[in-house]
Amino acid sequence: MWLIVKALISAAVIVAVAELSSRMPRLGALLLTLPIISILAFIMAWNKDHDMIAISKLARETLVLVPLGLPFFVPLAMSSKTGLSFWPSFGLGVVMATLTIGAWFRFGPQVSP
Repeated sequence: MWLIVKALISAAVIVAVAELSSRMPRLGALLLTLPIISILAFIMAWNKDHDMIAISKLARETLVLVPLGLPFFVPLAMSSKTGLSFWPSFGLGVVMATLTIGAWFRFGPQVSP
């Protein structure tokens, strides 16, 4: 039952952002920048296991990985200047974020379990 509730909450957030962003892009972007999913994930993880060490590790990794994922947005933000349509911009963003995050996993410090 709890799994269904989590899925419904996640779906509601995604739909809200998609709907709001088509009418008011700035507010849609605000919702995207809020760590709503992170907040929900931390609450759900705490309710499931009450493991503060695991939550702390998750928070540290998230703190590092969020900036590494930001290159995803560059091609989309620059599409009006580059002339790229949605899918090429989206694909290039995925590649750029994959490269930065992949480099971190390959060459960054290893986290002990």
